[in-house]
Amino acid sequence: MSSIASNDSRLSSGWSNLPPEYAIPERAPSGVEAREYCRRLARTHYENFSVATWFLPERLRQHFFNVYAYCRISDDLGDEVGDAQASLQLLDQWEAELDACYSGSPRHPVFVALAETVRTCDIPKQPFSDLLKAFRQDQTITRYPTFEDLLGYCRYSANPVGHLVLYVCGYRDGERQTLSDFTCTALQLANFWQDVSVDYAKGRIYLPLEDLERYRVREEEIASASNTSAFCELIRFEVDRAHDWFRQGRPLAEKVDRELATDIELFSRGGQEILSAIARQGYAVLGRRPAISRTRKLALVARAALGKLL
Repeated sequence: MSSIASNDSRLSSGWSNLPPEYAIPERAPSGVEAREYCRRLARTHYENFSVATWFLPERLRQHFFNVYAYCRISDDLGDEVGDAQASLQLLDQWEAELDACYSGSPRHPVFVALAETVRTCDIPKQPFSDLLKAFRQDQTITRYPTFEDLLGYCRYSANPVGHLVLYVCGYRDGERQTLSDFTCTALQLANFWQDVSVDYAKGRIYLPLEDLERYRVREEEIASASNTSAFCELIRFEVDRAHDWFRQGRPLAEKVDRELATDIELFSRGGQEILSAIARQGYAVLGRRPAISRTRKLALVARAALGKLL
């Protein structure tokens, strides 16, 4: 009995560390309320996503709001709770709502809205489930021995997002999904190299251990934010590798319609700008997170808008 009470307490504590509106309500909202919930979440939580939707056809915007809301809350359940066991339990609850979304009886507004997207765009459950696998993995795995191991994580943490975007836009073939995987993995790698100190504060190192050993970088140097020459050479190597993954995904923009191509170009250039910001710091990312200036962000948006008009 005490074990059950302890689990209930941990679960309640987990939700309390998140925005109150994330909690699963007793009764499902109306479709109108659910769509507004997702729209508001997307527009207030991620400015780049809001910018990207300027280039989307009106008929697809709500579907992207719904998908984004799912991804946003899923990510927060894995990253913002502060208790690995509570996160795992909340992710189980979230996946139960995903199952209910596909069976026709969800209660959370995200899944009420998402059910319409799933039906309209004929999206399989797998990419949604794969994301939850990555967030569960973050609770138990904090080091990656090889680059191949890290790519295995990206397969679940990043690549499903690209598949969902393609499904919403009506693309279902393996060729486009493979090209999307290159771009999504590259974006994930760029974020990892940008956030080495941020991730270490959460107990995680995404730099492959084999690369740390090759460049003779010790974990203590990451802990003390020591941007040694060896560490900077390691980051230079990882940045070059991410650039190569962006290069391999580049043909995707030529294989989709103009609206989606504009978004792909915007996000790809944004990821490459992160890599450029890292280089401008001399690859010294520890203790000082590289960021894209507002001017550069506006330039990216302007270039994407011009590309759509031409």
